[in-house]
Amino acid sequence: MMPTGSLLDTHLTNLAAALVPYRRCERQLTRWGADLAHRLAAGARLLVAGNGGSAAEAQHLTAELVGKLRDDRRPLSAIALHAETSALTAIANDYGYTDVYARQVRAHGRPGDILLLLSTSGTSANLVAAARAARDVGVTTWALTGVAPNPLADACDDVLAVASPDTQVVQELHLVTSHLLCEYLEQELPAALAAVGDPAVVHPGPGAPAPVRTGVEVVLDGGTGQQVDA
Repeated sequence: MMPTGSLLDTHLTNLAAALVPYRRCERQLTRWGADLAHRLAAGARLLVAGNGGSAAEAQHLTAELVGKLRDDRRPLSAIALHAETSALTAIANDYGYTDVYARQVRAHGRPGDILLLLSTSGTSANLVAAARAARDVGVTTWALTGVAPNPLADACDDVLAVASPDTQVVQELHLVTSHLLCEYLEQELPAALAAVGDPAVVHPGPGAPAPVRTGVEVVLDGGTGQQVDA
């Protein structure tokens, strides 16, 4: 049942309701971040894809990995499949939209790589096809979805499902997931690089790095400087 009230109250109520189960994802986020750090340090790559808003979320993640989230470090290989517009439109034109990601996964995916697929509904046929193609070529598949079970979650090796029926809330917590995934990755990266004999390390910026946060902080200041943790 949707809460009554202003648009802002409704949105924040739905977001707050989803934060409680989301807090239980800490162990999974830690595991994903460490796994991704070791794979990328060893030369593997992250492939990501989504549709619409989820495509934007996916591309945000690759920007953080190829660039940086917080501190300077070596660039990491992450490719947003939907950003390859000529390939995307050619495949859609010649083979149909269902194959736009699957064909790219077969072209670029190698054993040891990870394919991360984002979908609020978990029902996108082109993402499910990509997950199946990844399995054929030995690529590990992760999904970020809304409420599970859903077809994409079932097709992937692991899933982080946001427990909310509100598409906007799901997308917002997918963004939180991307940021936390990068933070846990960067926390593990020095050990991952050392394990493969790479002397590169994360170079901290001025001052001590902030600790990894597993919740979501909502700042309501209005000029008062007060904050409320959700």
